[in-house]
Amino acid sequence: MAYTRRDFLKTAALGAAGMTMAGLTGCASSSGDRPNILWLDAEDLSPDLGCYGNVVVRTPHLDQLAADGARFTNAFTSAPVCSPSRSAIFTGMHQTTIGAHHHRSHRDDGYTLPNPVRVITGYFREAGYFNARREFADRNRPGKMDFNFSGSFQDFFDGTDWSERAAGQPFFAHVHFSETHRTFERDPDNPIEPEDVEIPPYYPDHLITRLDWALYLETLQVLDNKVGQILQRLEDEGLAENTVVFFTGDHGRPMVRGKQWLYEGGIHIPLLVRWPGAIEPGTVRDELISAIDLAPTWMTVAGIKPPEYLQGRTFLGKKTVARRYIFASRDRCDETDDRIRCVRTQQYKYIRNFYPERPYTAFNAYKKHQYPVLTLLEVLHEEGNLTPVQERFMADTRPVEELYDLEADPHEIRNLVRDPAQQEVLGELRDELDDWICRTGDQGQIPEDPKIAAYWDRQMAQYFEKNMTGKGLSPDISNRDYLDWWRDRLIAMKMGV
Repeated sequence: MAYTRRDFLKTAALGAAGMTMAGLTGCASSSGDRPNILWLDAEDLSPDLGCYGNVVVRTPHLDQLAADGARFTNAFTSAPVCSPSRSAIFTGMHQTTIGAHHHRSHRDDGYTLPNPVRVITGYFREAGYFNARREFADRNRPGKMDFNFSGSFQDFFDGTDWSERAAGQPFFAHVHFSETHRTFERDPDNPIEPEDVEIPPYYPDHLITRLDWALYLETLQVLDNKVGQILQRLEDEGLAENTVVFFTGDHGRPMVRGKQWLYEGGIHIPLLVRWPGAIEPGTVRDELISAIDLAPTWMTVAGIKPPEYLQGRTFLGKKTVARRYIFASRDRCDETDDRIRCVRTQQYKYIRNFYPERPYTAFNAYKKHQYPVLTLLEVLHEEGNLTPVQERFMADTRPVEELYDLEADPHEIRNLVRDPAQQEVLGELRDELDDWICRTGDQGQIPEDPKIAAYWDRQMAQYFEKNMTGKGLSPDISNRDYLDWWRDRLIAMKMGV
């Protein structure tokens, strides 16, 4: 039988990673009560909670969760958009290794995970756990799965709520919150004034920016209230003491230079863990954590031996291995073709742009439809009214390499690639990224089928026309007129009109 390209995509990366079949069987601990594991997953969220130092937002339930357990300050997703990130989290593997790196790819074409990779719920099922997944709003509705490989809900999960399990059966449950995905939702009980928010220097300090940011933070407050309801349910059902609770975002905030980008706003996420009796309340940990580390950590907490092929590392329990680097990747998002890679240490981040001839703001229908600050940047760029820092993101091209000292420059606005004092760091991170690409079998090196790109071009053009028409606007509206529409819309949203 001929060896096909699909065969190659399934096996090449795993072979390059040197995976073995040893240790693939999950074995549950035979002693003691096995804890339940609950993952609370919010969309599009950076560490903008009160417990992370935001003095404007009110997040009492999440702040209490942090106070009762551990707050991790350096947790990062492996992708800055939902479907590659979720594919990586649920397999403990980089999406670039398993062919899940392009946003919403392979879900309907029969592509399956390369052997021996599995969705980790299979190991939980074999160990006697009940796997549940649901939307917060409806315990009978499966939560957002969004994997970039084929498989049904029933293939990976046993039900939508832990109440469906057998008596005494431990559960692994995932509750999905749509917040803080756009469209944002105001919090009329605790409004945030636009003048009170802190705006990063790469955004124009403008009413539209402040309104948009305030609504994002209010949506986070709405999320906090919903998280509180789930935590209260654990208490009411007598499950809190034997349930390990994890709270994360699936990637960073839905803003320009955030979601779909490898800057901190795109990959830095909150990570809170409450494990009664095992984690000292009020713990703060600053080691580097990748979201692919969640899978082996969940398994370890449950007494299941993580398979040796996993690229993630356990960060709770007796046998933990600290990371010196985390890696993240961005590939095609919707109709916008791209390939970006980064490696980050505690202090530095190195970014490589594989298409430097393309602008940062290549057209993306989703972002043009949803991000008012994008249109604001375009208008101010046309008028010549951006600061040099803001203007850099509107350039027609990108540097091949970017290097940032995150301690001195947390907003990543001073590229140090040409700094003579940083050449040793630059060389180290270049080499580390090259090694990671080879070691993990980065499938971003393989061009995507042009037919897939053409499909997404058509889909997103239709999406944009439909949504702009739904707003009562022409898809060809000028940036200035669109900005005026956004101003009126944001004011109305903030006022609850």
